[in-house]
Amino acid sequence: MDIESARKEKNRVAFLSVAAAILLTSFKLVVGLLTGSLGILSEALHSALDFVAAGITWFAVRLSDKPADSDHHYGHGKIENLSALLETVLLLITCVWIIYEAVSRLSSGETHIEVNLWSYIVVITSIVIDISRSRALMRVAKKYNSQALEADALHFSTDIWSSLVVLLGLICANFGIFIADSIAALIVASIVIYISYKLGKRSINVLLDRVPEETYQKIVFILDGLTEIECYHDLKVRAAGAEFFVELNIHVSPELSIPQSHDIAHFIEDKIKAEILRCHVHVHIEPEEHIEFSEKNEDVEL
Repeated sequence: MDIESARKEKNRVAFLSVAAAILLTSFKLVVGLLTGSLGILSEALHSALDFVAAGITWFAVRLSDKPADSDHHYGHGKIENLSALLETVLLLITCVWIIYEAVSRLSSGETHIEVNLWSYIVVITSIVIDISRSRALMRVAKKYNSQALEADALHFSTDIWSSLVVLLGLICANFGIFIADSIAALIVASIVIYISYKLGKRSINVLLDRVPEETYQKIVFILDGLTEIECYHDLKVRAAGAEFFVELNIHVSPELSIPQSHDIAHFIEDKIKAEILRCHVHVHIEPEEHIEFSEKNEDVEL
């Protein structure tokens, strides 16, 4: 994989997300203030925090691909995970305001809003842009295993659903059911809380070096199919941004020479790297006669 090309593509899609967030925030804020729609204003605040989150993501992807240095032996990949966690916090802040305003309006009965053509234009425009940005971000996120870009994609996909809810609230308000706008705002908050939980959990798991289960099982499957080694143990896997770091011990026949054992270790490294992109593998070799247990692989609680 061309690291420089990956960096440029990630930077480009992240920058376009910042631009989209600025456009949507400004448009929603103006229309929301003109109509007094809590649904649209809550969407404006959501987009404003999306702008901050997109800015954090843009900053994160610019730094995360920097190579390891004397102060960061494992590279800068976890900047992406920290960025995703910060986006989670921003989303939760959004929820506090939305819920407070919605409950206040419902309890006071002041739910009347002004619905006009611009109300529909801003929401429909938001949906179209959000669909475009979400797809572009998710495509690049999956291509380069970027959690920061994936978090940004989830932000925009969340906006799609929340905008649809607001659109429904506007339609109801157009028929005099003004309470629907505040209810729509509460539904938006519920969607945001759910997405925040998913993002936060994944980010914290990586920051705390929790075993990435899917990647771990892929490596176990590869190792279990090897006939070149007697057994393996102490398999450890951790993630940092788009990078994976793998360590394991293998036992080989004591009759093999050092170069032969070294070739087996390289073979295993190449096999794992071929299956898992941007993976760093360290294999420690031991002669079979030193084995102190009968299990082929220790159980790891995931």
